[in-house]
Amino acid sequence: MNNLILSIEFKAGKSRQQQIREKLVELISQDQFGDKALPSSRKMAQQLGVSRNTVVLVYESLVDEGYLIAQERSGFFVNPEILADQKPKLVQLRPSSNDNAPKWSERLSIAPSTYSTLDKDKAWMSYKYPFIYGQIDSNDFPIYQWRECARSAQSRNSLHEWVEDFVDDDDPELITQIRQQVLPKRGISAQADEILITMGTQNSLFMLASLLSSSKTLVGIENPCCPDFHHIFNYAGAQTRAVPVDDQGIQVGQALSGCDYVCVTPSHHYPTTITMSMERRKALLTQASKEDFIIIEDDYDSEVNYIESPLPALKSLDTEGRVIYAASLSKSLSPGLRTGYLVGDRELIKELRALRRLNYRHPPTNNQRVAAQFIAQGYHDSHIRRMRRIFKDKWQLMEQNLKLHLKSCQIHATPGSYCFWIELPKHIESEALVIKAAELSILVESGDKLFANQNAPKNFIRLGFTAIQQEKIEPGIAKLGQLIESFANTLSTPKKVG
Repeated sequence: MNNLILSIEFKAGKSRQQQIREKLVELISQDQFGDKALPSSRKMAQQLGVSRNTVVLVYESLVDEGYLIAQERSGFFVNPEILADQKPKLVQLRPSSNDNAPKWSERLSIAPSTYSTLDKDKAWMSYKYPFIYGQIDSNDFPIYQWRECARSAQSRNSLHEWVEDFVDDDDPELITQIRQQVLPKRGISAQADEILITMGTQNSLFMLASLLSSSKTLVGIENPCCPDFHHIFNYAGAQTRAVPVDDQGIQVGQALSGCDYVCVTPSHHYPTTITMSMERRKALLTQASKEDFIIIEDDYDSEVNYIESPLPALKSLDTEGRVIYAASLSKSLSPGLRTGYLVGDRELIKELRALRRLNYRHPPTNNQRVAAQFIAQGYHDSHIRRMRRIFKDKWQLMEQNLKLHLKSCQIHATPGSYCFWIELPKHIESEALVIKAAELSILVESGDKLFANQNAPKNFIRLGFTAIQQEKIEPGIAKLGQLIESFANTLSTPKKVG
């Protein structure tokens, strides 16, 4: 009998069976048991503080998978074939001298790590008041419905429909659901060969930039905007132009002259949340036709727009095929799904599909099939309706408390949007405020890096509300308001001389 004492610090998110199995597989791969029997199920259960049946189920599953052999009246032993299959241990010798090591800094043709980017705090869930943009409250995810669709897609009868390599095709069921259930809600009609599934909108833009850009290409991009829009097109060799935004959306006319492509977020401008007016949309399309440029529409948050009659997508007004439409399921479901899609002319989609094949062939087909069933079963629509109610309540609570507690700030927001764009008093720098807010467990985001122009303002912050729990909005905004007032008082107090 093996006298090994096993200890596991159980963590939330996985069953105890899963965690015990993972630990045993790790110990088996390290040859910790040798040719001795594993601890009995009773002894193991006592060591770990779990039921004996839990350990028995783990042992039996490891027997089924060939890790263990059950010997009557002797217990469970590691299968000798497992150790025989282990790869030989390789020891990588550290070079005695780095004189001849590759100089990667000289080999790199470009260094993406030097690009300016948003400072997203990866530990955002540790904050008491996470006013972060682009994340969700995990309690809002429709886990039971998603799990049901996953089980259905992974059943033996359905397995053959997605387990094979599609080469460069997409799941036809997901394409059908997007065509019939998703796009019509935005006023868009498209054929199957005019749709391409991607790994999210950022991936969509990267492929478009790679396919359409050259050193002679000029791309107009809203200012402020997501800085990665500029980085993506600059990486592909294109030149970019920061185009101002007013209260009707991106400015047209001379500001767009000479552009080959123009990237816009008409539903809610990123990050100011301004909705592009119908008049401006028509003017943009007219200029695109007259001056022969293409519009790339990022419709990133339209599905959960709780406005009763939101404006249709810009693509729905397109009569010449000049609008490339990009959207995703990230905002409506989960940013971790990384499932997006492009709608465009079939010739363009054909070439994008070929380009995608060179990169990663196609997005994982199991994820595509689960998403397709989630939409087909009506779960997507019911989830959207529920999230619209939740976001509407949160938006109204945010607006109410921002007006009450941030009276010295200019508050920019549009109903139906995901965030609030806040202009601080001019003498308060957003980066300094972000640091102090973090000390109070308040997570806010600086707007500095969202501006592309030099000498851009340094006093904007963005407050998201999709991840924070509703009951924490009021106290979080109140504490933020107090912090802003303390900044204002400190900076306005004259220093004593002598």
